[in-house]
Amino acid sequence: MTAELSPIDRAKSVAAYRAAEMVEEGMRVGLGTGSTAAWLVRRLGERVRDEDLRIKGVPTSTATAQLAREVGIEVVSLDQAGWLDVTIDGADEFDGELNLIKGGGAALLQEKIVATASDQMIVIADAGKEVEALGAFPLPVEVIPFGWQTTRTLIEELLDTMDVLGTSATLRMNNEAPTVTDEGNHILDLHLQRIGNPRQLALVLNQIPGVVENGLFIDICDKVVIGHGDGRVELRDFNSGTIELDRLGDEHDNLFSDLAD
Repeated sequence: MTAELSPIDRAKSVAAYRAAEMVEEGMRVGLGTGSTAAWLVRRLGERVRDEDLRIKGVPTSTATAQLAREVGIEVVSLDQAGWLDVTIDGADEFDGELNLIKGGGAALLQEKIVATASDQMIVIADAGKEVEALGAFPLPVEVIPFGWQTTRTLIEELLDTMDVLGTSATLRMNNEAPTVTDEGNHILDLHLQRIGNPRQLALVLNQIPGVVENGLFIDICDKVVIGHGDGRVELRDFNSGTIELDRLGDEHDNLFSDLAD
């Protein structure tokens, strides 16, 4: 017997299912990282198996690459694929202009590279990820290990001049050791509470020596698919200004119920 999906998992699953329908034969698809993106990868694997869908997947992390191979998706590198048709990924926060905070899964660098190498980026998220202003979720910043404490000091000094409510930065840990990204770097989480000018902050953070990339995705996302716990799905297209509403049935619970978050 399969366990009934929780409301949050059902929201993720219906968003992933709806986004997976946008993938067409022969596409080169950027595959995001994180719990919500994992639902998408599983659903695309179902389509590859059941519909003989042929796509090339460009993963944004080693974890996503492993999952994609497990479900039968052909995995290629970004260099092999060249330009991508679409990237589908989750987000830790998104606002009304589809600006994002990403990096909760420590894959923000590869995620941003892949997303910007795509004709369009589609974000899949549960409704709780939508905010009026970015910043409640700590903003990840990827930094090189050498001199990371100096980099943190420079960041905190910069934050004193920015339109934010908090200015502290903490090193993300994995048990007793610093978190290490796929590129061998560390993550500083900025506890800002609210970001008044995301575009400005994204630009100035990357000017600090030691900073590799930050988790603010500005003018990158084109569409967002928002899932709800009752099966409702909302598709917002920022470029056209359109909103589509749909509802997916209970059969999708069974499709995804074996996926552990």
